[in-house]
Amino acid sequence: MLLIAFDSTQQALRMEMLLDYAGVESDTQPTPKSITAGCALSIGFPEEELPKVKEIMAAEQVEIRGIFKQQNEGYVQVG
Repeated sequence: MLLIAFDSTQQALRMEMLLDYAGVESDTQPTPKSITAGCALSIGFPEEELPKVKEIMAAEQVEIRGIFKQQNEGYVQVG
C-alpha cells in the first residue's frame, strides 16, 4: 500500500471522492506521525494503482504533500 499525505483536509476529502468515482480502492486513515503534513488525514491505496492515481491528481489539480511507502519503521517518499 502507498499513502498520500495532504496539506489540507479539503484536498484529502476531494481526492477521496475522486478515487471512489474512478473505482480505485482506497482507505482514508490518520496521517502517521513520521510524515510531516498539514492535514491529519491520509489516503492509502494499492501500489499498482499509482499511475491511475497520478493521472487523477494531475487532471484534477489535487494538491498533496507527497506519496509515501512504508519502509521498515517509517515512510519514504516515492514518485
